[in-house]
Amino acid sequence: MNHFNLHTHTDFCDGTARPEEYIAEALRAGFHTLGFSSHSPLPFQNAFSLRNERFAEYLSSLKALHDKYKGKIRVLTSMEFDYIPGISDDFNRYALPGRMHYTIGGVHLVKSPQNRDLWFIDGPKQEKYDQGLKEIFNGDIRKAVRCYFAQVKEMVLTQKPGIIAHFDKIKMHNKARFFGEHEPWYRDLVWETLQAVSAAGSVIEVNTRGLYKNRCDTFYPSAEILEQALHLKIPVTVSSDAHAPGELNGFVKEAYTLLSDIGFREVACYDEQGRIMLPINE
Repeated sequence: MNHFNLHTHTDFCDGTARPEEYIAEALRAGFHTLGFSSHSPLPFQNAFSLRNERFAEYLSSLKALHDKYKGKIRVLTSMEFDYIPGISDDFNRYALPGRMHYTIGGVHLVKSPQNRDLWFIDGPKQEKYDQGLKEIFNGDIRKAVRCYFAQVKEMVLTQKPGIIAHFDKIKMHNKARFFGEHEPWYRDLVWETLQAVSAAGSVIEVNTRGLYKNRCDTFYPSAEILEQALHLKIPVTVSSDAHAPGELNGFVKEAYTLLSDIGFREVACYDEQGRIMLPINE
């Protein structure tokens, strides 16, 4: 099994520890690569993203760690970019060539065309999900989910991130209450969005965080979606979306087992030159 993680949050954003503490844990676990991916700055006050005034420090700190640990572990620089139409910055504002080794794109805040407020679909509080659905989308779950996947699709087509984070994050607080993942309208939205990912050449992340945090019963994305990704020849990677050093390996072995059972033989990783494909069972 490959030992690496590309989706890692430190105390530069909403993580719990300094980058070097994650490196120490990664070395202990035998990782060959560790990519840091702070939440990108956003043009409004929040408690989870990197502040603009610390962006230069973020880059310089990770560059210093890359040089310090060269030959022991590959330390890479990235960001998890939030995509909010008309609000978030173009990814290239921060991810200019030479600054980052890859980009991760994700949707955590869903924008309705008819409402200025944002629906927060992440975090530990299910009641915030329910409240946003009621107040922003008048309880219309199909409209809300359509907006989510439209936002993911628009992000893929306009920003072309290297990696798509937690593809079906919209299901986390649903818990089969408002929609079923096998309903035809939902499956159609998934398929349309997967086709956009395929056209853009992006990687889909198998994100394990929902399982080890007990917030979801399956990986993001589900096994059915991963089967469709294999059919479309979309590459995948495995990340724990760690917010603490001890989370780097959370449910990673299980994710590799699932991918192997589905039929995947390789996973995407990165080095200083770009994307590389590694055998799952290496």
